[in-house]
Amino acid sequence: MRRQARLFALAEHLRARRTGVTASELAERFGVAVRTVYRDLDALREAELPVSAERGRGGGYALDRTYSLPPVNFTAREAALLSVLGHWAIDARLVPFTRTLGSAIDKVHGALAASAQRELLTLARELTFVGVPAHPAAPGVREAVEDAWFERRPVRLQYRAADGTASERTVRVRGLTMERTLTLLHCEDLDRRDRRSLRLDRIVHATLEAGTRPART
Repeated sequence: MRRQARLFALAEHLRARRTGVTASELAERFGVAVRTVYRDLDALREAELPVSAERGRGGGYALDRTYSLPPVNFTAREAALLSVLGHWAIDARLVPFTRTLGSAIDKVHGALAASAQRELLTLARELTFVGVPAHPAAPGVREAVEDAWFERRPVRLQYRAADGTASERTVRVRGLTMERTLTLLHCEDLDRRDRRSLRLDRIVHATLEAGTRPART
């Protein structure tokens, strides 16, 4: 089995299981060495599949079951509204998670038949939204914040205050407020042990921490 086909089969095998599976079991199933399984699992993680390892009885490697939803059938009318609204939200910077939203829109398009896609394009051209765009944020910052929010991971920020003062802090994003002109991150500051709200557009740089840090008690 070629590696690309094996990676797809591995992801589907993990998705279908209700319990974890060991690397040795995966190696036996796919007829490869255990070290090859480890490389394949790393490749799935690099492709942003939420593969995790659990210890103990019934543990092993597993794919988060909330990663994907069952098939959903959209009409051209439904897909057109979702697509146009999604692109408008991205253009108006209403949401910081443009990567995830863009991927979802692409999947909506891809799920439609050719005739439905043509109808979608016709309907989309006839829909126009006007909004007040929010302040911009660097793509790398948005992606790091997006991963930190969805994966509940700490993120190291370089932040510039209104007076121009720069500081660094490690935070855990606990919530967001998206207004017409700005996006606020409600954060738990893991360095200062307090809570504060930060403007997304004032974050100069953001890096996900490799490990986890305990939340405030």
